[in-house]
Amino acid sequence: MRPDPYAWNGHPEVLAAVALLAAAYLVALRRFRAPGWRMACFAGGVALLVGTAVTPLDSLTYHLLWAHLLQNVVLAEWAPALLVLGLPPALAARLARPRPLRLLTFPLVALPLWLGNYFAWHLPRAYDAALENPALLHLEHASYVATGILLWWPVLHDEPWRLGDALRSVYVVGAFVLSSPLGLLLALLPQPVYGYYAEGPRAFALSPLADQQIAGITMSFEEALLFFAAFLVFFLRFIRNEERGGALEAAQPQ
Repeated sequence: MRPDPYAWNGHPEVLAAVALLAAAYLVALRRFRAPGWRMACFAGGVALLVGTAVTPLDSLTYHLLWAHLLQNVVLAEWAPALLVLGLPPALAARLARPRPLRLLTFPLVALPLWLGNYFAWHLPRAYDAALENPALLHLEHASYVATGILLWWPVLHDEPWRLGDALRSVYVVGAFVLSSPLGLLLALLPQPVYGYYAEGPRAFALSPLADQQIAGITMSFEEALLFFAAFLVFFLRFIRNEERGGALEAAQPQ
């Protein structure tokens, strides 16, 4: 049974997990001070996690592929970026101290993990199975958030790996270039690839193929928006630092 496409959902297990995450953050802030903008970022990430779970967007994911891909992008990219950005540097350094996290946040480990997880869950058999099994779907969503946090960690924090702004720019561009074929492929394929949407009852007049095409285009646009914004921030910062360094060098007496 698919839920009503306009229904709000409880998902107490998701709400409990998000509440624990928020509570842990508030407890940590007693020791690690954070400016208001970082707390706002973390709150935004939490709001996105709750919104994708309880609003009608979650119900729509059982009827429309584009809604499900929107949910996936939020969980794998947007929410993790805000959660990581919301951590004060001192807290991030403490959390990154254990050896396993040092390894998992290494850019050449974090990026392949995120890509592998993203593509694996979008394989037709895995995708359809998750929609049929709530526990498997929760596992999929949790893995998106976890690998998304690993992806953004070396971009937004200096510990345990300090990357220059130029490398951060290259890293986010690489993430976009390597992930974008998924959305483009869905937009260009001549037939639906997910049986769950192609064979099940439809609540809207949109055909499965048109839904898939819209989903692929929407997914690519959402990813481009986020990754380009991140690239622009670090690239401009790199240019500014280079100009500042050049000005200081020119000002030194010969």
